[in-house]
Amino acid sequence: MAEERSDTLIIGLDMADTVTFDPARLASYTSPLALDAVYDTLVTMQPGQYEGVAPRLATQWARVPEGWRFTLDPAATFASGARVTAGDCQWSLERARASADGAGQFVANIEAVVASGPDTVDIRLHRPDEALLQTLASPQFAILERTVVESKPSSGTEWLNQHSAGSGPYVLAGWSRRQSVQLVANPHPWRGAASYRRITIDHVPRPVAQLRAIQRGDIDVAFNLLPEHLATLESDRNVRVESVRSLDCIYLALSADAAVTPWLAKKEVREAVGAAIDYEDLLGRLLGGNAIRPAHFLPIGVPGSTEAVAAGVGYHQDLARARTLLRQAGAPDGFELELSYGDEAIAGITYHALARKLQTDLGRVGIKVRLVALSPTVLRDRYLAGKTQAVLAFWHSPVVQDRVWAEASVDRVGRRLGWVAPDPVRTLITAAAGEGDAGKASALWSQFQAEMVAEATVIPLFQPTYQVAIRKSVGTFPLTAAGWMADLGSAKPA
Repeated sequence: MAEERSDTLIIGLDMADTVTFDPARLASYTSPLALDAVYDTLVTMQPGQYEGVAPRLATQWARVPEGWRFTLDPAATFASGARVTAGDCQWSLERARASADGAGQFVANIEAVVASGPDTVDIRLHRPDEALLQTLASPQFAILERTVVESKPSSGTEWLNQHSAGSGPYVLAGWSRRQSVQLVANPHPWRGAASYRRITIDHVPRPVAQLRAIQRGDIDVAFNLLPEHLATLESDRNVRVESVRSLDCIYLALSADAAVTPWLAKKEVREAVGAAIDYEDLLGRLLGGNAIRPAHFLPIGVPGSTEAVAAGVGYHQDLARARTLLRQAGAPDGFELELSYGDEAIAGITYHALARKLQTDLGRVGIKVRLVALSPTVLRDRYLAGKTQAVLAFWHSPVVQDRVWAEASVDRVGRRLGWVAPDPVRTLITAAAGEGDAGKASALWSQFQAEMVAEATVIPLFQPTYQVAIRKSVGTFPLTAAGWMADLGSAKPA
């Protein structure tokens, strides 16, 4: 079947979280895969290179006293055939900035976007020294054709769920929630013709169904296979497995709210939890080496977060220290703890298996863990409302920017845990974000992680390596951890 449809690429993916294809209102993990193929941003990130950006609509950019100036590629055109103008960029970025529930939360530092010439866009910042370029590479800051979107009712949001107004190599031809997304080749490509006539992303929630589909050739790419499924493909001469180290984080969040859990409200107890976990066993036996562990919320691969930093300041198992900390907190015999988690799998392991592992580890120092499995929706509601004692959670940032990760752990996660960040922690975030020297900024971000480890409200468990099965009829399929999973615009048949 795959050979008979060489001009069509079919992807199997659990897309249950996708709720919109309006870039400015993007708030899900899976929709950026299609959005990056449909829209262009001013700049982009190459797979595996997350500390800098590459040209997309802008051919060059430079700092100006009030922020940044971008020069557009004069060859850039929308799928309609119309030229991409500075006016389109200004309108699109201001539209994204105004979306408080989506892109706007990541660009609070933007004061204004100005079309200073036909092909020149100025972005003025409240704090000009702070980083911006990596943020603008996110599909949330896609450039839309203004006249097309403005002609639609309700600011175009509903229309954008079934159509697109971009300049990428593909065009959105339709979306049925929990069914499929249809992309077709852009009739007016400006960066070269798309390699496929059509791309279909099918919602296939069950990993075993994805396995069977890729074995039969019904799909060309399977994103959500478990390790045992991947093992069965080792002898399949028609399928290969490729991997990418993600920038995601699976973490244990501990409430510091005495009304929720008086024991965890004591910092020494939270530290004891962090010292009781056998991280090497987790990474090796449970995950088969397909993960690493950062020091804190900043994933390894971004400025200030390396494996050396994680080894130096991150958590490590020390049962004697855990017992000492519990005695100091007045709990020499331990205490009871309720651990909540979703009834689902992530990165090749079920949350239940992960919870059982933590239950065993903490039991070694007298902490009795009661497991509470919940539906993902119920878990999210309880976690957001600050009603969980301890919770296994997942973080995926749509923007590759240190400040976004740092502020998420301090503000949004902090509120859920009833924890207020000390002033020195917030001072470090501001200083690191505004430091123009890359080396000094990295040092400050490393120091921030050390401070957060000492607070012990968020304990990172692992940063997964995702493995994706691809039929050999597909020649090139560039995976990326930059927030949109894969560069579909560069995918090519063999």
